[in-house]
Amino acid sequence: MGKINFSSFYGRRASRLAGLLLSVVMVFTYAACKGHSSALASTASGDPNSTASAPAAQNSYADVVTKVSPAVVTIRTDKRVHAPQQFPFSNDPFFRDFFGDRSQRGQQPQQPRESLERALGSGVVVSADGYILTNYHVVDGADNIKVDLNDNRTLEAKVVGTDKPSDLAVLKVNASGLTVLPLGDSDRVRVGDVALAIGNPLGVGQTVTMGIISAKGRTTGLSNGSFEDFIQTDAPINQGNSGGALISTNGELIGINSQILSRTGGNVGIGFAIPSNMAKGVMDQLLKTGKVRRGQLGIGVQGVNSDIAASLGLSDARGVIVNSVTQGSAAERAGLKRGDVITAIDGATITDTNSFRNHVASTAPGTQVSLTVMRDNREQQLRATLGEFVPETAKANDDDAGGGAPRPSETGKLGVGVQPVTPQLIAQLHLPAGVQGLVVEQVDPTSPAAEAGVGEGDVIEEVNRQPVRSVADLKAALQRTGTRPALLLINHGGDSIFLTVRPRQ
Repeated sequence: MGKINFSSFYGRRASRLAGLLLSVVMVFTYAACKGHSSALASTASGDPNSTASAPAAQNSYADVVTKVSPAVVTIRTDKRVHAPQQFPFSNDPFFRDFFGDRSQRGQQPQQPRESLERALGSGVVVSADGYILTNYHVVDGADNIKVDLNDNRTLEAKVVGTDKPSDLAVLKVNASGLTVLPLGDSDRVRVGDVALAIGNPLGVGQTVTMGIISAKGRTTGLSNGSFEDFIQTDAPINQGNSGGALISTNGELIGINSQILSRTGGNVGIGFAIPSNMAKGVMDQLLKTGKVRRGQLGIGVQGVNSDIAASLGLSDARGVIVNSVTQGSAAERAGLKRGDVITAIDGATITDTNSFRNHVASTAPGTQVSLTVMRDNREQQLRATLGEFVPETAKANDDDAGGGAPRPSETGKLGVGVQPVTPQLIAQLHLPAGVQGLVVEQVDPTSPAAEAGVGEGDVIEEVNRQPVRSVADLKAALQRTGTRPALLLINHGGDSIFLTVRPRQ
């Protein structure tokens, strides 16, 4: 029996291994929704033998579970899909000339057939009058949504609002006096805390599992990577748990279960939940306006490691470095420049790119924020009025760096072959319009550049904050670098990033 596949599979970049074929694929999957076609029999995957041991200090959580379990519901969705025609143009006389008249040969063209796909997930009651919080992917595209309550009632549900970037949705059922799961403060959750996961895995019925908080601030990139701040847990989560509750031992909601990492699609002890604080912010906006508005600075950032800090002459590796500034953005109006290092926002120290991005996104558009910036080893304060984030359409990926370009010049210290960017190369290699610098056409796989992540088709725009337009510029910049790591600004597929490379001596 077929299933709705809410999974996204992430394979590692293939390595060239002579005579050996061995690969290990780790799979991030939406933790599941279980789906199937009504015409086929369903199958379930997972490890039913996976268990977690209770800590010695407490051997039962029955009182907590009894209190909160009525607030966790099962969500069932139906989606009508049309099967494609096998010969969609068979009635067109023009195509009959090519394929013949199949009806005359006793082969009637296949007509479109409608089938029903069903999916299973979980949800959390957040108000006594019937509002329910769940995952976006649980209800995405659904024509019919039903909610199974803990008292055996089944109610029709309507979508109040959805937010794909955070993978959250709010539903409404016509009911009153429902048990509500109180929201906890996910910021106060600590790694090592005991957590309970409640949902309907694999359709077996409401199930409670136990584990600990394994990590915080995780990103997986499955939703879109922009607004992820997952709580990681080893409490067993399987298909059907999506949208269910991750609760503390105090009986408070600390997360909405969303994804798992697995080789098989079953639980291996690596699950991810959307923090309750993020879920509350999204839910409040969906209830008020039906949509979510997010602040935006209009910059690209990356973390500052020790090599980048050394290249910039910083005393320690902290904050995020600006690798691009969008023209006309809030950041440009505030005076931010590429190469600036932002160490704090609104007085809060920046520890990584994800927390910085989420801080900006969770701030309403039009809000003024203060930024602490290191520029040329001098600290300064900038103020920016946030713009509004508008989701971009997916960029077309084009990894073809085509041949026929002029013979690259060799630069021994980096181990790459480069050529100045020309209009012909921009068209031939599908480079971003207006890019300037040196296009990388050869990379020695054992070179410092390869080790740093420089690849064919990348464009070297700057070295140590200085533009390079010729091979001579590059060689001179590397000569001035000496024994320090060189800070390269690389344009990779249209995105500018900083990389540090230790040139050969």
